[in-house]
Amino acid sequence: MRSAVLFVVFNRPHCTKHVFSRIREARPPRLYIACDGPRLNTFLDQERVDEVKLICENIDWDCNVNTLYRASNLGCKLAVSSAISWFFENEEEGIILEDDCLPSRSFFRFCDEMLDLHRDNEGIYLVSGYNKQQRWRDEECDYFYSHLGGIWGWASWRRAWSKFDIEMTHLESMIETGIFTRQMGHQLGIRRQKQLLKAKNAIKDGRINSWAFPWGYTRHVHSGLSCVPSKSLIKNIGFGTQSTHTTGHAETVYEEDMGFPLRINDNLVADLEYDLRFLQTTNLPLRLLLKVSRLLK
Repeated sequence: MRSAVLFVVFNRPHCTKHVFSRIREARPPRLYIACDGPRLNTFLDQERVDEVKLICENIDWDCNVNTLYRASNLGCKLAVSSAISWFFENEEEGIILEDDCLPSRSFFRFCDEMLDLHRDNEGIYLVSGYNKQQRWRDEECDYFYSHLGGIWGWASWRRAWSKFDIEMTHLESMIETGIFTRQMGHQLGIRRQKQLLKAKNAIKDGRINSWAFPWGYTRHVHSGLSCVPSKSLIKNIGFGTQSTHTTGHAETVYEEDMGFPLRINDNLVADLEYDLRFLQTTNLPLRLLLKVSRLLK
């Protein structure tokens, strides 16, 4: 593979070990490892964080390694977003994997090729490895485009991330301009703007700690599309009580391999049917996340 990889980890050695084994097989030429610091008064956090670092430092291939280890805990929103910013300060483009995103072996080559293909297309902001429907029109194409996409295993460019707005600063005024309904049609646009507004308020109130909703908002503001594989190349293995957001039942989508060479898709238009199905299945986790947060408080 050609691309650099950012591996974002924290306190889950079991997940980290599985995902790192796939990174080791891919043998990226440059590896960036970012780890948030242990939480105060959280039993075993320091021990688990130290174990995770040992796993990630077991480099047995020719690789330039860079680390960003936080001394204290920043939380998901700041720890992940600042790690991505650090990554793109050093790289023009690259692949981002969190510790619970298990990639197929095809994932790395797919990202390599899509980063090359769309490098100079400023309308493409994200290369996703995750397909929430498992397969989508795979008999027609190897990848398609979306207003949404997924951040469970993805790639991007400095040019796109440089526009990241962590506070979703102008969301309310953007809603007033009708940007979401113009981009996605009335049904999908209304649903998306409500979801983002709800998420912004929840982040502001401290009920959730997310960088992903601001990243999605950023892409909408700049009319940035995502490139999505027709088969999911990622399985989320992090569901459980130790997770920050994925605390429910295990994800049913699994990682698949795909054939190469890829069939080129010149239809640079978002698949609105896929996006509608994507949102139909992502609103429920947001509601559950808020409910769990209220119960914990």
